[in-house]
Amino acid sequence: MGELLRVIAALREHCPWMGALTHESLVEYLLEEAYEVAETIETGADEAELKGELGDVLLQVVLHARLAEERGVFGFGDVARGLTGKMIRRNPHVFRPDGSLQDSFPATVEEIVLKWDAVKKAESPQRSTPFEGIPVALPALAQAQKTLDRAERAGLQAPVAERTPLVELAETIETEAELGELLLAVVRSARSRGFDAERALRGAVRQYQNRHPETSAPGS
Repeated sequence: MGELLRVIAALREHCPWMGALTHESLVEYLLEEAYEVAETIETGADEAELKGELGDVLLQVVLHARLAEERGVFGFGDVARGLTGKMIRRNPHVFRPDGSLQDSFPATVEEIVLKWDAVKKAESPQRSTPFEGIPVALPALAQAQKTLDRAERAGLQAPVAERTPLVELAETIETEAELGELLLAVVRSARSRGFDAERALRGAVRQYQNRHPETSAPGS
């Protein structure tokens, strides 16, 4: 890892293109590399390709840390230590506060989620809704998925849809491939009528979130 940090530092100093990078200009690359990792996994690419794509994501993290270090704010070591501390703090079912392992561990995922949510809620007591912290820039489908996950964990009622043929059709879906075909058909139909499917779903998610403005928040 030290060699990678040395190489990036040298590039920042001696490569005009690398030296001109900023946090803002790197955002598009960070998103692009993350999507490429997802595509590599979802398409079943070989392990060598996955390793390369993960390296590209790591490069983005190292670059952002280097930019911060040049400003005297923090460095990669601080990022790693902060992450280590967070993992220990947010997983008390595995670690004691000093980082050593607990004597026993929870038996179910449900217990783990409850502990995780409790720690995160304690870290951010100012949050009044379980939806705070969901990035508004997330694609609408990802935002909808995370919103419903948070709602379920907070004990909120899921959105109630009218019994339309489309809803009934959706309830017959048995595979992700079938779901993909249905979503594509919905987008195709929306497009033919001049609707923006992304904007429509984002609006529906926002309306659902706004119906629960104040509640006990599990955090993010």
